[in-house]
Amino acid sequence: MKILVTGGAGFIGSNVVDGFIQEGHQVTVVDNLSTGVESNINKKAQFIKVDIRSVVIDTIFEKMQPDVLCHHAAQIDIRKSVADPVFDAEVNIIGSLNLLNACIKHQVKKVVFASTGGAIYGEQDYLPTDEKHPSHPLSPYGVAKLTVEKYLNYYHKTYGIDFISLRYSNVYGPRQNPLGEAGVVAIFTERLLTNKEAIINGDGSQTRDFVFVEDVVRANLLALDYPQSDIFNIGTGIETDINSIFRILKEEIGSKQEESHGPAVPGDLKRNALDYARAEKFLGWKPRYDLKKGISITIDYLQKMKKSVAVP
Repeated sequence: MKILVTGGAGFIGSNVVDGFIQEGHQVTVVDNLSTGVESNINKKAQFIKVDIRSVVIDTIFEKMQPDVLCHHAAQIDIRKSVADPVFDAEVNIIGSLNLLNACIKHQVKKVVFASTGGAIYGEQDYLPTDEKHPSHPLSPYGVAKLTVEKYLNYYHKTYGIDFISLRYSNVYGPRQNPLGEAGVVAIFTERLLTNKEAIINGDGSQTRDFVFVEDVVRANLLALDYPQSDIFNIGTGIETDINSIFRILKEEIGSKQEESHGPAVPGDLKRNALDYARAEKFLGWKPRYDLKKGISITIDYLQKMKKSVAVP
C-alpha cells in the first residue's frame, strides 16, 4: 500500500519507514528536517522537505493519493512546550489538522498516529497504566497529543476515516539524537562514551517505561491491518528509574564517571509504566526486547557512528 510518513527523517519515523519498506509498501516521507536527518531516510522512500503546516501538504496528498497517513512529525520537547505552548500547539495541533483535512479531501483510509503514553496521563493513579486511566497532562505537549486524539475521533465519527493512536512510552534505540533534549539513553550513552558529564535531572528517582524502537516499528506494522479505530499503549509495563539507567550504561560502557544531578524539569513525570494488555489482545503485540538487550544494541550503534565520523 501507499503510505505517507510525516517525520520520517526522525528517530522513530525513519525506523518505521524502514519497516514499511521491508514489508513491500510504497513510502513517501514528509519532514522539514528541523530535528530529522536526511541521511536517516531509506533510499527506497520518496522524500519531500516540507513543514506539516504548509499549504503544500494538500498538493502532496493529491499527487501521491496515500492509503495511510503515519503521523510522526511533532514538536517533542516537553521543556520547549512549557516555554512556548503556542509554538507547540501550532506544530502539534494545527499541523495535525492540516494533515487530517488533506486526508478527508483525498480519501485516505487510515491514520496511524504517534501519541504519548506518559505525557497524556500525567501523574498516574496506578501502575502500570492502562488506556482507561484518566488523562491529566502536565505539559502543553501532552495536552496537544491528547487534543489530536480527540480530533481523530471526531474525524472518524464524522467522516469515517479509521485511526490507530499508539501511545508510546519512552522509546530508545539506534538513530535517537544524543545531542537533543529528549532521549536519556542516547544522551547518557554519548556523554559517557566521550567522557563528558552526564547530568541527571532532579534526584533521578523518576521512573520511565523504556521501549526499544524495533518493538515500536512492529506496532506500526500491526496497526496497518487492524480493522477498527482504537488507542493502544505501546510500552513494557516496567518502571526503571533514571539513576538505574545511568548505572546500567556506566557498567556496559565501562565508564568511571560519578553521578551528577541538576535541577528537575518542569512538567516532568515522577513515575511512568504502561499496561500493554490491550495491544497484546487486539494487535497481537508485545515487547520482544528487554532493557539490557536494547541498551547493548544502542551502545553498539553509537560506538560505530562515532568511529565512522572519526575516519577521514
